[in-house]
Amino acid sequence: MAGHVGIVACSAEGAALCYRTIALEAQARMGEHAHPRVTLDSIPMAEHMAFIRGDDWAGVADLLLDSARAVAAAGADFAICPDNTVHQAFPFLTPRSPIPFLHIADVVAREARKRGLRKLGVLGTRYLMESEVYPASLSPLGIEREVPGPADRERINTIIFRELVNGIFTESSRLYFNEVMEELAGRGCDGAVLGCTEIPLIVRPDDAPLPTLDSTRLLARAALARALAGKEIRS
Repeated sequence: MAGHVGIVACSAEGAALCYRTIALEAQARMGEHAHPRVTLDSIPMAEHMAFIRGDDWAGVADLLLDSARAVAAAGADFAICPDNTVHQAFPFLTPRSPIPFLHIADVVAREARKRGLRKLGVLGTRYLMESEVYPASLSPLGIEREVPGPADRERINTIIFRELVNGIFTESSRLYFNEVMEELAGRGCDGAVLGCTEIPLIVRPDDAPLPTLDSTRLLARAALARALAGKEIRS
């Protein structure tokens, strides 16, 4: 029997993409219309942002813990959070969570190593790009990390919060992400982490200047693999 996946949501667009990926890609392995049981809990993003803007990651962790308890009470065996930025709260969250979490940056780092990538440009919110979330996962695998310059970090942050999380995807913003990736390639990057769960909705891998690592779908696929491995893998 497949394990039960809990999705601890922050932004609606990222959580929806993660859920759709699990549901649709499961069919190739489980049969038509089949997928592991999924329970999603979504505290409004506004509540998360109040703590994020205040650099209060313990406060963010309290919200994530509330959701983790909800999905655990519904029977989830483990949880995922399809939001890169709030992984800064994981040191406060995971010791108290009733169920284990898969860590999005760990999943991306393993995929980067599998592909033989050595230096990654990380795109995401300003909070994420300026954090240690990705260095902490990449460095132990010998993978370097670069981020865009300050002006680009601010513009990317604005695009994410004014457009992408609201389901707005413009061609000018898509092309801008390509420009940023081209600049990162010039700094020696051989891959780009789409480290905001909405960025994969606007970036086209076949048109991108660098190979892309879609953090949202990679996390969803890792959750699917874990669920299909069965409940005995609980940790």
